[in-house]
Amino acid sequence: MRTAIVGAVLLAAGAVATATGILPLSDVAALWVRVWPILLFVLAITVVTELAAAAGLFTVIAQRTARWGRGRAWALWLLVAAFATLSTIFLSLDTTAVLLTPIVVVLARHARLDPLPFALTTVWIANTGSLLLPVSNLTNLLAQHAMGEPSPLAFAGLMAAPAAVAVVVPLALIFAIHRRSLLGRYETGAPAGVDDPVLFRWSAVVVAALVPLLVSGLPVWMPALAAAAVLGVTFLVRRRGVLRLGLLPWQLIMLASGLFLFIEALHAVGFGALLAAVSGEGESPLALLRLALTGMVGANAIDNLPAYLALEPSAASPLRLAALLIGVNAGPLITPWASLATLLWHQRLSAAGVEIRWRRYMLLGAIAAPLTVVLSTLALAATV
Repeated sequence: MRTAIVGAVLLAAGAVATATGILPLSDVAALWVRVWPILLFVLAITVVTELAAAAGLFTVIAQRTARWGRGRAWALWLLVAAFATLSTIFLSLDTTAVLLTPIVVVLARHARLDPLPFALTTVWIANTGSLLLPVSNLTNLLAQHAMGEPSPLAFAGLMAAPAAVAVVVPLALIFAIHRRSLLGRYETGAPAGVDDPVLFRWSAVVVAALVPLLVSGLPVWMPALAAAAVLGVTFLVRRRGVLRLGLLPWQLIMLASGLFLFIEALHAVGFGALLAAVSGEGESPLALLRLALTGMVGANAIDNLPAYLALEPSAASPLRLAALLIGVNAGPLITPWASLATLLWHQRLSAAGVEIRWRRYMLLGAIAAPLTVVLSTLALAATV
């Protein structure tokens, strides 16, 4: 309920800005055109994950993955890190936050391990691991266009070194923080049976078909909505009681809507222009660091996408655009609203009954974000 209250307050603030003329109606209309596909995707993919979880799909995946760790917590954690990295690179950070989070929570519980290091790995890598390919993050697609449409291979060549650093640094920090639990051993519990094999098979087929469709070039809301519809009909026939209004992430939708509107109002009063003014110019290591850190601050202040859009005009070369991507992709680890993936991740955690206080998350992120951004930017500068 707290999430909905915050969202309502932000929506009210945005409405006041619109009513007073601070935020023009034309800007609100343009904002709606940009965000409704995102919100529809969030709604649909949440329903898919809820129904797939109810069918036991994530439990079975987690149980089979647990065997690969051979009783070593660190090995199991590295498997999760590898899955998160590959998922983010090829399927985007939002997909990782939604689809992988419930799996790693069930996995940790099945192995009787603390789920927090596994959950933190998922959300940090979902953000920092989104540098390598254009499809990994919407900001990358925008930067690819600004760079003159280089091929995915050429884009990856520019971003390879910082992308590798942006994955390794957060993992090293997580291991340092949770080394006691990750150096232990585990024993898996007894495998849980599948209550309804028909629901399980339909869920497995739908999710397996959904994953490649999310990178097919179609607007992601289309396959997600189709998957939600198919699973909804299947559950309507097989287990109607699962279908309830609580499946819909209305609180998260309200919060995201409020954030988008409030951030647009901040843009209207010149916050984006202020970010652009302090970003500097040039391609020296210090200049690239200045731009990347400005992007990090902007992402944590107003979300990574509007921060990128505000700073793109001052990043007038492929190298500076790469530095900006480091800031807005690897930097949004501090505030909850810094990226939509973080909000999606927290919503999945709450649905799974795992609590992590935002204060602790922000304190850890205040360490991880600057360190990751600085080292990744220096890696970029070293490749020139």
